[in-house]
Amino acid sequence: MDSEKIFNTLNQIKLSIDQNKDEIEKLDQEIGDGDHIFNIQRGIKESLDLKDELNGQAPNEVLKKIGMKIMTTVGGSSGALFATLLLGMSKKYNDELSDQKNIASMVAEGVEAMKKRGKADLGEKTMLDVLIPVSDELRKLSDQEDVKSIAEKIKVTAEKGMLSTKNIIATKGRASFLGERAKGHIDPGARSSQLAIEAICNTIINS
Repeated sequence: MDSEKIFNTLNQIKLSIDQNKDEIEKLDQEIGDGDHIFNIQRGIKESLDLKDELNGQAPNEVLKKIGMKIMTTVGGSSGALFATLLLGMSKKYNDELSDQKNIASMVAEGVEAMKKRGKADLGEKTMLDVLIPVSDELRKLSDQEDVKSIAEKIKVTAEKGMLSTKNIIATKGRASFLGERAKGHIDPGARSSQLAIEAICNTIINS
């Protein structure tokens, strides 16, 4: 893991989010505030704008500074939550660990920080329905050496988590006011999170 890989991965996430912009926007208009895609795209742009400044810096510093930038420039709950994820991840970086163990530890810390900030957990129709299972799976797979095999499994886990939100009654955000009417709709934050994870996994698989 290094700054170049982080920004290359961000570029792949940007491509995936941009390609699925209309779908995410439609999902958010159905059960959310309608600003999720705008906030996600802005967060990615603000992050990529830091590339020259952060080039060559340690991964924990890169993640920390991107997280702080998102926290101060991106609106909506998603901006604060993704910033919290990155800031949490930056605290756990340990260059003495294997990439697999490092990523598992970092993601676990970031997801725990998100749970606390959002006062949410699994099964509440949020992005955590993707991120918690992914974090758990990363921990289980952290002793495996085949990173491409790990990436394939994480892709499947993320998709399952995203699809699970379709039949959940929301307890957080605007969707919580819809009650049963929110059922049948995938959570936009879960979809954007799944797309980001899929982009990361595909980058690993195709490398």
